[in-house]
Amino acid sequence: MIVVTGATGNVGRSLVRTLVAAGEQVTATSRGISDADVPQGALSQHADLTDTASLRPAFDGADALFLHSGGAQAHLLSPRDILDVAKAAGVVRVVLLSSQGVATRPESVSHGGTARAAEDALRQSGLAWTILRPAAFHSNAFAWAESVRSQRTVHAPFGDIGLPTVDPGDIAGVAAVALRRDEHAGRIYELTGPALTTPRQRARALGDALGEPVHFVEQTRDAARAQMLHFMPGPVVETTLAILGAPSPAEQRLSPDVEHVLGRPPRTFADWARHHSPAFR
Repeated sequence: MIVVTGATGNVGRSLVRTLVAAGEQVTATSRGISDADVPQGALSQHADLTDTASLRPAFDGADALFLHSGGAQAHLLSPRDILDVAKAAGVVRVVLLSSQGVATRPESVSHGGTARAAEDALRQSGLAWTILRPAAFHSNAFAWAESVRSQRTVHAPFGDIGLPTVDPGDIAGVAAVALRRDEHAGRIYELTGPALTTPRQRARALGDALGEPVHFVEQTRDAARAQMLHFMPGPVVETTLAILGAPSPAEQRLSPDVEHVLGRPPRTFADWARHHSPAFR
């Protein structure tokens, strides 16, 4: 059996579907999950990564685990305790959703340090491991959904600076392979899309998917910072703006790892926009 943590998120939801379609037994976990959140053939189980006691029934009988990084709550997790529970339950293989920032922003606690601690705990656990370090997700564009629906407008800073954002479905595809095949143990995969795209280009792609123009409005750095502070701590905002406005060569590098694992090129942002266009209508 394979346990998927963060099963209601952009990566986890796709991963559960992929594994079920491949005929695997899957337990999908997250806080507040229900049977309606998972496809037929998967089990749903409430579990909170910040509460290791809640993980024991979810992990019981599993031999593989997809471990979500924890997102905004990553700093509250104890990766060693989570992995101890997994080992006691019989898990032998773990695929960790980490962050590109471990390599590109090691000085940042939010983007590199917390994920590095999880990676270190996994390497020292004695379990077979695979680490995924994705770039920013295509699905970050969901933050624009309301303004696109109501005004056909995208507001974002640094309109002409490109990043190699990646489809969460491709991350899930790589995770599904690594969870099921031995040869990916001990590997670190950097996951990016096939090309650099700018916020202006992504707005245009959303317009193409909708069949009508989406206007791009470039924010100043200060305006973007003020907006982000409503839902991010200050240090996270500063690092995020640094990546968006002055990415390092490593943050703009295109990785071959999605194609290496899946045998096909990663999906473009335009592919993602067409598939998710109903959310923007």
